[in-house]
Amino acid sequence: MHVDYNEALAACEANYVPLSPLSFLRRTGKVFGHRTSLIQDDRRYTWAETHERCRRFAAALQGLGIGKGDTVAALLPNIIAMYEAHFAVPMLGAVLNGINIRLDAAAIAFILDHSESRVLLVDPEFAAVAKEAVSLMKGDAPTLITVVDEAAGFTERLGELEYEAFIAAAEPLSDIPLPDNEWDAIALGYTSGTTGNPKGVVTHHRGAYLNAVSNTMAWSLPASVTYLWTLPMFHCNGWCFPWTVAALGGTNVCLRRVDAQVIADLIREHGVTHFCGAPIVHSMISELPKETFEGLGRVVKGLVAGAPPPASVFERMRALGFEVTHVYGLTEVYGPAVVCTPQQEWADKPAAEQIELAGRQGVNYPLEEDVVVMDPDTMTEVPHDGETIGEVMFRGNIVMKGYLKNPEATTEAFKDGWFHSGDLAVVYPDGYLKIRDRSKDVIISGGENIASLEVEEALQAHPEVLVSAVVAMKHEKWGEVPAAYVQLRPGSRLEAAELKEFCKAHLPGFKVPKKFVIGPIPTTSTGKIQKFKLREKVID
Repeated sequence: MHVDYNEALAACEANYVPLSPLSFLRRTGKVFGHRTSLIQDDRRYTWAETHERCRRFAAALQGLGIGKGDTVAALLPNIIAMYEAHFAVPMLGAVLNGINIRLDAAAIAFILDHSESRVLLVDPEFAAVAKEAVSLMKGDAPTLITVVDEAAGFTERLGELEYEAFIAAAEPLSDIPLPDNEWDAIALGYTSGTTGNPKGVVTHHRGAYLNAVSNTMAWSLPASVTYLWTLPMFHCNGWCFPWTVAALGGTNVCLRRVDAQVIADLIREHGVTHFCGAPIVHSMISELPKETFEGLGRVVKGLVAGAPPPASVFERMRALGFEVTHVYGLTEVYGPAVVCTPQQEWADKPAAEQIELAGRQGVNYPLEEDVVVMDPDTMTEVPHDGETIGEVMFRGNIVMKGYLKNPEATTEAFKDGWFHSGDLAVVYPDGYLKIRDRSKDVIISGGENIASLEVEEALQAHPEVLVSAVVAMKHEKWGEVPAAYVQLRPGSRLEAAELKEFCKAHLPGFKVPKKFVIGPIPTTSTGKIQKFKLREKVID
């Protein structure tokens, strides 16, 4: 005999509530209604006001006929309306499609057509590209809603609807409805494809909920968090931080565009405690004079994703009073899914070793079930020796539903039951992984594999190098050889010959770049280096 523990199953089913980040706004609006939720220039709202505004926005969209399965696109910077859209759109079972504000009209037109967006929220700053994009569409044009920003001087209107008037005219929904199924789509994000059209990544309520909570655990976020929006909200839904801050009842400080001095001013003015961003954002902050943050009286914490910044950036940030944590992820896994969790014993190690340990991508996020590095051919885990390279793969609740209208790409991405990231990494004996390269960025020279990240790390060890990028260049004898693009620190007069000698002292001869180009390096709006443009230059 055994006990039947399923006898109360009916009661369990009656208590099932779909996981959705909408629950966070419902609770915070009631419990922390008096706290400041959003700050944008001279505008401030409390959580009670945000709770009402989001319900009002949802009702207004409902009046346009928006419902479950409809797509609402947003071509907006980090402003209040973009934050509110993260709650109002999902309330209707609709899907939020945040569009990269740096894309050209053709790319935006493709996204609007492919997603069948019924509404497009537009900031007047991007009015020209939005008009052109709509004119290039093959399908039905979306209803345009202009988000006027008088404080920033952007007042041009597209179409008949203006955001504030649009939501003010609607009676708010009586409550915040949760999805019928927690696996329902909540957002659509297009990857920044370098060839062909981008893929539409579909994420769900359950994953958004879990990664929002995972953020609080991975970063030990306090309820008093004041979060500065240096990371674009259109990028992986701001790594789920719109929902994370709502869960805590913290304060969001909006930032229209990244500017180091403006960031410093906002940190002081509003008591900012946390922010996220690409390496270039942290690098820009680290270049500010030390006196900029004197007397701040607190440690400001930052998350950095992508290739680790050079050690000098970590050192300068620490000297300015910042604590930077390295994370890694992709749009397909809701943003950060791996974090370089610090261990207590690291504090006893020399500073240089601490920085080296912190420069790794780390271990799986608290609620990301599995992240492993495997040989993609044999699907066996690589030894934890810090040398054997494999592909980073994910499995768990915080992985996308798939690519919109692209079953072939979805099937390929989930081959053998794991999500294949395309990123190559090694795993150290302590279980922490370190990205070595994108599979497409490996340089094969005379049969030898060269990881571009390894060469970039060597270059960035030079104190006068701000940013570097290494790509493959065709070579008659070796097939491919490394070519390096280098952006120097302000005032530097470093020359290519000196850089070459520096590399010779830090790399095997076959890994030393055969070409050096010194000058600005193109990046995306999220700070990622656009290597495809550099490859085109090499070809030219």
